[in-house]
Amino acid sequence: MAVLEEDFTLGGLVPGAGLDGLLGVEHGHKADLFLVTDRGRTVILYKVSDQKPLGCWSVKQGQTITCPAVSNFQTGEYVVVHDDKVLRIWKNEDVNLDKVFKATLSADVYKIHSIQNTEPLVLFRKGAVRRLDALLAEPQQKIEAVISDEEVIKWTKLFLDSNQPVLIFVTEKHGNYFVYVQMFNPHNLCKYTLLRGEEEPVTLSFAASVNERLVTLLCLSCNGSIYETLIPLNQSKPEEKQVLVTSLLLKTYVSGNVLKGVSLAILDKDHVAVMGTSLKAPKESISIWNIKFQTLQTSKELSQETSGQLWCYGGKLFMLHGKFLTVIPFKCEISSLAAALGKLKHIQAPGTQTVSHFVNWGTFQGDGLESQDSNNLAPLKGQSKSSDASEKHLEQQLSKFLTDKRTPEFQITVGHIVTELVERCKAEPAFYPQSSLVQLIQTQVLSYSLCPDLMAVALEKRDVHLLQLCLQQFPDIPESITCACLKVFLSIGDDSLEETNVNVESVIGYINFAQDEKMGKTEVVQNGFSPVLLEENNFEDKLNKPDDTMNTTLTCPVTPQKAALLNAILHSAYSETFLLPNLKDLTVQHVILFLQYLHFLYEKCSENASMTLPGPCPPTLNQIMDWICLLLDAHFTVVVMIPEAKGILASLYKFVKAQVCEYWIHHKIHFHFPFGKVPIIT
Repeated sequence: MAVLEEDFTLGGLVPGAGLDGLLGVEHGHKADLFLVTDRGRTVILYKVSDQKPLGCWSVKQGQTITCPAVSNFQTGEYVVVHDDKVLRIWKNEDVNLDKVFKATLSADVYKIHSIQNTEPLVLFRKGAVRRLDALLAEPQQKIEAVISDEEVIKWTKLFLDSNQPVLIFVTEKHGNYFVYVQMFNPHNLCKYTLLRGEEEPVTLSFAASVNERLVTLLCLSCNGSIYETLIPLNQSKPEEKQVLVTSLLLKTYVSGNVLKGVSLAILDKDHVAVMGTSLKAPKESISIWNIKFQTLQTSKELSQETSGQLWCYGGKLFMLHGKFLTVIPFKCEISSLAAALGKLKHIQAPGTQTVSHFVNWGTFQGDGLESQDSNNLAPLKGQSKSSDASEKHLEQQLSKFLTDKRTPEFQITVGHIVTELVERCKAEPAFYPQSSLVQLIQTQVLSYSLCPDLMAVALEKRDVHLLQLCLQQFPDIPESITCACLKVFLSIGDDSLEETNVNVESVIGYINFAQDEKMGKTEVVQNGFSPVLLEENNFEDKLNKPDDTMNTTLTCPVTPQKAALLNAILHSAYSETFLLPNLKDLTVQHVILFLQYLHFLYEKCSENASMTLPGPCPPTLNQIMDWICLLLDAHFTVVVMIPEAKGILASLYKFVKAQVCEYWIHHKIHFHFPFGKVPIIT
């Protein structure tokens, strides 16, 4: 789910703000600072948390700013262009822009792009791109024309992908759209024709994101439909004629509505914000949509007119509302089907408050927004990062925090603390607050998606207790992580497990602890292989033995602690498509040991008339048989060739044969054969 919080206004009237809106809203040197450029003469630096301007600069009368001001993150300076070609650079202490550095360029500038960790880039109106430093060294250098005559730039954006800048801009000519992708290492410019359907309406707004060498370009049309185009970044030699096909991603309004003043902003990989006016509903509104599940998450009516412009930075939406710059904080929950359908369940202990999944992200990013638990969280957050805070002290602070009354922000607060602790674990190998992490997992509000690095650190530390807790509580663990846990559980020594706090509740009903601990130290040797099975070399002889010889001494091939860990694997959710490739990475020894344990569970089920295991939370027969099938599918060729598996396969063969016989008897299937005999089932 997603929510739009209460909006607030930055300062007073924005000078020069009119129906055409602002030239731009750009990030300042710090997360809380923003540069606002109007279409006249003024640049204002705002501090969002204080809701007031920190600085204001204007060009002199008769000059007009034609390009939004940006911050040069490498030098701490500000850059702006007025009258298309005149570039100005200044610092915070400068008062008069007429007295700061000035450079006149040889071509009109469309926009200056500046983001963290890269040098500012200047995009000219004819599509050429230059690094700012190169322009300052030679301001009057010749600027080539990249786009054709009458082709106009409509939208542009700079990204970092694999620490390399990628500049994208969209142009329009006679109703046709073209996409240019400029890469810099190596220097490469690709041009694409955006192929639109015959009845596809006019595009009003663009937005894009880049992830793992793939650009996702979104186009919002005047009928409220969002179209998606994917652009790969791995082309070494650009082709002359390249065509991009758009596909319908989402319809945000009912059919027949015509929109105006529409803007689109990407909030995260699953959510977009749409702002605009429908001719059927004259009041403007802003809404958040889940593009993964095609659902409207939240919507808000706007009381005054907007300029049709929308900017998104760090959990905040910026817009010109009337003549005031308005900020609307928002929160988007990690996307899941349950959340999209409003069916997300939260585990709740008796007597506690319901935990809301809407959280004030601003609390953790220092923007001045208050939270009910901020007083307790602030010292804990600082100590989780500090290398001086001991694990014992952290545990004490955490206990205080967890004993307080739960607030609506509790879930993400816990997730944030876990993230900070895990980051410190990765930075300091000697630091591992296992007790604190266990306490946080036991709050039952975490998921794998909320703290994806937690299980990776636990796997590295071989912390089977923490991994067991995660497997029992996290509903969204990837199959690769599940298999990594399985490898650790199968390979860890029994002596190590004796000193580990493992929850053995799932094995209490069907494993004799005294007997099986003895077995774990005597007969379970040779990487978990049972000497009894090693002697079973004749498959046919095994089939012909009486049934009682199969179960003369039914003992568990692993210790109770390891059995409890393996049960956590059996209970975990998975998709067979994604699990099988990861299961193939198991060693033969691990496969046989796991098969022996699954065979033991099956035999224990067979002892009960209801074919179930006793105890509070044991594996079910379906889970046991499913995992047997998965292991055999992944390692069938190897398993049928090794002697250690023949006894298990023989027993499973007898089970299948018995099931078929039972099916025939129960359904009273009669067949007429020559000689009046029913054939033997083989």
